[in-house]
Amino acid sequence: MTSDSPSAQHTSVVVVGAGPAGLTVGNVLRAASVDCVVLEAQSRASVERRPRAGVIEEWAVRGLRERGLAQGLTERAQPHSACEFRFGGERHRLSYTELTGHHHWVYPQPLLVTDLVREYVDVRGGDARFSVRDVELHDLDSARPSVSYTCPRSGERRLLTCDFVVGADGARGVSRAAMPAGHARIARHDYGIGWLALLAEAPPSSDCVLFGVHPNGFAGHMARSPEVTRYYLQCPPGDDPGNWSHERIWSELHQRLGASGAPPLTEGPLVEKRVLDMHDYVVEPMTYGRLFLAGDSAHLVAPIAAKGMNLALHDAFLLGDALVAAVAAGDGDGLDGYSEACLRRVWDYQEFSQWLSEVYHGTAAGDPFRAGVMSARLRRLFTSPTAAAAFAEQYLGTAERY
Repeated sequence: MTSDSPSAQHTSVVVVGAGPAGLTVGNVLRAASVDCVVLEAQSRASVERRPRAGVIEEWAVRGLRERGLAQGLTERAQPHSACEFRFGGERHRLSYTELTGHHHWVYPQPLLVTDLVREYVDVRGGDARFSVRDVELHDLDSARPSVSYTCPRSGERRLLTCDFVVGADGARGVSRAAMPAGHARIARHDYGIGWLALLAEAPPSSDCVLFGVHPNGFAGHMARSPEVTRYYLQCPPGDDPGNWSHERIWSELHQRLGASGAPPLTEGPLVEKRVLDMHDYVVEPMTYGRLFLAGDSAHLVAPIAAKGMNLALHDAFLLGDALVAAVAAGDGDGLDGYSEACLRRVWDYQEFSQWLSEVYHGTAAGDPFRAGVMSARLRRLFTSPTAAAAFAEQYLGTAERY
């Protein structure tokens, strides 16, 4: 297909993917009156319902507010100021706000995406095309790249020529695959474990996040709303969720999260049950020609430290601002430095995820040496204010080195 096709249209930026990264970039562009089109393979209703992350770091909330994208979050998000490790039958609370003056916000990703879609489409008049099929990226190393797709209503092929393409369509999208072989290095790490991800229609059983470190495996408790709680249970990679009955799940949660003086967990119906195989990857560089990757297209960090959505927003802030400068003022410095600037935070978060994974999973590894090292880490965390403050800084993403 060529640019003189009857169905061809030109826009400054095509954004592939309507997740947090793509929609944030789209909103930044629309606020600066830069023409763009967002393409998404799923329906609007589907992207607004996708269950994903729920923890947003303070700097990310600040960035959303500065761009006029945090109204719903400000009204409904819950601030969290502490977390609690449970191991050896005891509770160990870490009040990270007292250590750093900062906190987390809990705001489920479906709510944030709903806010971003509404702002982009309904308020800022952005062009978003949902349920498109067979998206292909063309001529990315030229001055006039393009993106083609099949219109879901007519079945016709459509072509968008543009100046820049944003690839924000996730780990299984077409954007990363459009990079030629050998252009980018993809660094990957497999943890060799799985997590059974659960959503329970039950109020949170604690006022903070709980991390259960247990010989049976890790367990996690994270509030999502006053009525819904996210739970995780360590399991073998590739495990079948069907192996986990309602009774087995709650029995393991009670055991792994149990501690002296802790109230029992509040049980409820399980409305989601899926196994996540824990792995990470990083694409380096995150650019090719006029293509710029963002979010899970460029890097995946396992949900061990709740960093994925935050990294997506970091990419989007940098990329949106850089695209505005390039299109509106002809300043390409931000785009030239985009990949390097993003990857500093990406690798820092990957390192912390590796460290925290050993804390979570070392006890259940069946290796006395790993278990002993993990115990030493936890003892230091709760006996050394310096170690606790260093953990809090990484957990909250408040370091100034980015």
